[in-house]
Amino acid sequence: MRDIALPTTQTESQSESEAPRLNRRQAAKVRTRQKVLDAARQLFAERGYEPATIRDIAKGAGMSTGAVFANFQDKAELFEAVLSTDMVKLSETMKAAAAAEGSTRTRLLAALGAGYHDSLEQLPLVQAVIARSWFQPVAAEMRTRDAIKPILSVVTDTLQAGVREGELRQDADVRLLSELIYDAFLSNYRRAAYDGWAMAQLTERMGKQVDVILAGAVSRQ
Repeated sequence: MRDIALPTTQTESQSESEAPRLNRRQAAKVRTRQKVLDAARQLFAERGYEPATIRDIAKGAGMSTGAVFANFQDKAELFEAVLSTDMVKLSETMKAAAAAEGSTRTRLLAALGAGYHDSLEQLPLVQAVIARSWFQPVAAEMRTRDAIKPILSVVTDTLQAGVREGELRQDADVRLLSELIYDAFLSNYRRAAYDGWAMAQLTERMGKQVDVILAGAVSRQ
């Protein structure tokens, strides 16, 4: 009996391998949205959240305020979109730094130091993220937590590797340790914002904080 080729197999294979193409209108909308995001990111990074107006963002993108509102409901939604995109990029930078050779402490500090290096030039944006986290609605807070998950994952993955390699105790509470380290990482931005701390001071302090946080979790073998 001859094998019978199923007619759907080739079609399904083609549909999976071929990415959907955007028509001109869709492509133009994507470009417009990206221009708005780029202009918003620049203004948020330079001024923070409140001083950056939709009018100024539109001007920076070279379009009308109507074009901005056609892509984003309000400034809050635009800010969240910028935050989400930047957190993914930041986590990728930190993940690459954490892949370096060395102890768990060394890899953690490499990742956290890379995070500081990439974000200090946008300090007003970081301040805006922290400030808004105290006053935003619950739904927005949940979205912000989702946005920072990739960064937390870098810390968690590094700590889990430390457990596997025997540097940290098998019963170490990795989730709690990750949250404590991230909270310390975030709190140090106040030093940069109000005390003028540079990279060297931030990383030195972060090293001391990591030592304290991990003190009870270090394997004694």
